[in-house]
Amino acid sequence: MIKEVLVVEGKSDVARIRASHIDADMITTDGFNLHPHTMEQIRCAYEKRGIIILTDPDSAGERIRKYLTERFPAAKHAFIPRKDAIANDDLGVEQASPEAIRLALSKTRCATYKPQQTFDMTDLMAAGLNGTAEAADRRAAVGALLGIGYGNAKQFVKRLNHYGVTREEWNDAVQQIEEERL
Repeated sequence: MIKEVLVVEGKSDVARIRASHIDADMITTDGFNLHPHTMEQIRCAYEKRGIIILTDPDSAGERIRKYLTERFPAAKHAFIPRKDAIANDDLGVEQASPEAIRLALSKTRCATYKPQQTFDMTDLMAAGLNGTAEAADRRAAVGALLGIGYGNAKQFVKRLNHYGVTREEWNDAVQQIEEERL
């Protein structure tokens, strides 16, 4: 059983996670309709057990994640890569395979209170994650390997620094996508 409570967007997400044989308590946000009683449930879970935010890899999911992170800064985060969350012309946790969900939860990260300034745009440029035709795909691949999700270049640097990614993890991920290209 996962110690923390998973915060997901809807009932379909809960069903998919349960079908993935993951034993966890869950709270649904019902999309961005975060009612006061839902926020109170999340607050209680956050204070007593901790929470893991697992939202859809789309703009609505990112808005929900940002909103919750502002209110619960020590929350953990799990990201399912977009490529692993698409099926039936839909994008979301409910479309992800059990393996993708389990992998995302295994790479759960917590934002640090005092973000590091380990990475900057020059790191992305040097790795071909900004300023090239393949940059977006490369960021998606590295984000999936590191468990920090996809983001534009600015957001990606922020995530690298806020989720405590180490140079070693970075180098390994960049090397792995380079090897896959060959």
